[in-house]
Amino acid sequence: MSIFASRELASRIENAECRLLRDAAVAMKDSPNASDMFHAEVGGGFALFTSPDSPLNKVAGLGFADWQIDDTWVALESAFAKRKAAVQVEISTLAEPAVASALSSRGYQLVGFEAILARTTGDAEQADAPALHPDQISLAPCVEGELDLWIDIVVSGFLVPDTQGVASHESFEREPLESVIREFAAIDGFQRYIARVDGTPAGAGSMRVCDGVAQLCGSATLPEFRRRGVQSSFLAHRLSEARKHGADIVVVTTQPGSKSMQNVQKKGFELLYNRAVLIKPPPAHE
Repeated sequence: MSIFASRELASRIENAECRLLRDAAVAMKDSPNASDMFHAEVGGGFALFTSPDSPLNKVAGLGFADWQIDDTWVALESAFAKRKAAVQVEISTLAEPAVASALSSRGYQLVGFEAILARTTGDAEQADAPALHPDQISLAPCVEGELDLWIDIVVSGFLVPDTQGVASHESFEREPLESVIREFAAIDGFQRYIARVDGTPAGAGSMRVCDGVAQLCGSATLPEFRRRGVQSSFLAHRLSEARKHGADIVVVTTQPGSKSMQNVQKKGFELLYNRAVLIKPPPAHE
């Protein structure tokens, strides 16, 4: 079943993204790594700063409600500047175009794009099941005692990205990334999975369902196990889990033209829209 990329659907997906950031702020509020955390509701969107070099430092969801450069926005920019952090804003191509124009006039620079793909769960059939593969791939929830293993796989895979497609504008160090992912994994409703090939840990993935939107929050395959069906197995498994948890739509974010994008399109995902990533660097400090 084809999906029409309406503004209403985009707003629903962007709201789920904002909700994820809000719940991350709640999950991390007592963390020593987030002692300088800042968050704010702004223009129908949500802004979050957790810690230096965190992938969660961003503003999401702008452009689907009234928004303007006002005292709230100036205060937000000041809060990021105080923390010597850039303000990163992710804007849907279905958002109000005036948002990007207003930000550009304040020195925000376009640094990249994200692709947002989705499919419904109602049209998923047995074809979603992983095809038989010479490697024996098994997937199971990450149980108590396996969190460190799950984090290690996610970070190890993330730090060695595939080279196909447009490269990400972001890069991270291992230690801060591990800390953020550990706390991110504590978000309410966050589900974690581990894939094994012939019994050996090979990949890790996650999902969260919010208001009927299943967000595939990322999966990572260790480099030595890539091109062996692990990611396809993750997609099929999470599609099934999304249906069980009452989601009617499943959403994934990828780098444009990447192997991940190619894999999800093979599973029936359609490109709905892109997000433009704009950044305002922090002011120079002497």
